[in-house]
Amino acid sequence: MVAREERDIYTCICSRDGVTAREIANLAGCDRKTVNHYLYVSPFMSDLCYRDKDYRWYGLIRQQTPHRGLEDYCGYYGLVREFLGLDEDSWLEELKEGCGRIGRSLNDTRGLFHSFRDCREVMTGLFRDLEEAGCPGYKDWEIGFELRIRTRGHVRIYADVLVIAPQTAFSLEFKMKDEADPKEVEQAAKYCEYMEVLFGPSYNVIPALVLTRAEDIYTYAPLPGTTGEVPVCSGDMLFNVFDEYLGFLGE
Repeated sequence: MVAREERDIYTCICSRDGVTAREIANLAGCDRKTVNHYLYVSPFMSDLCYRDKDYRWYGLIRQQTPHRGLEDYCGYYGLVREFLGLDEDSWLEELKEGCGRIGRSLNDTRGLFHSFRDCREVMTGLFRDLEEAGCPGYKDWEIGFELRIRTRGHVRIYADVLVIAPQTAFSLEFKMKDEADPKEVEQAAKYCEYMEVLFGPSYNVIPALVLTRAEDIYTYAPLPGTTGEVPVCSGDMLFNVFDEYLGFLGE
């Protein structure tokens, strides 16, 4: 579990353009000893923040829209309108180049590139559905493929596809299967707590397991060891997950 003080201090840093420890203490309502402890011990501050020569702290990924710095941790990152403006081959080349930059293995032995194309097909289908439903502003949302945050090995956050809408981030785990495995349900939700720290208190993080070889599936699967549930859907039903949490059909 990430302590509330740690979350608050991280937010103070990442939502501003440079802040001192004294300012963080005032903003977060913590004493200086607590602030200094987290500044130099917290994995989030160690991996995703830095201090300049004037002792001002900055976040590598900003809690602003768009989330500047996030592109450094994705194989592909852009606004939805930019993503939709690329044909499949151009997008795949950008994704492969980006994966090389962030250290994502591109071993295609098990059909990795086919899975990339599967993800793209599902996402373009989702955005067609959103267009037909009259969802406002979706082209200005952010989208990232192959998110990999593991700067120094302390904080690890992975997602096959990340979609950032206003106040809601969807972390999507894709499997080329037609039914859900409990371990994969658990995998889909594994990094949500850390994403909630990453995006800050104004965002909800929604995990979902997407089965690309299934059809007409939209359900919730129990999260092993908890009372929580994770949305599970086929690619053609991903629209329903977004509507469930954004509610644009009810507007």
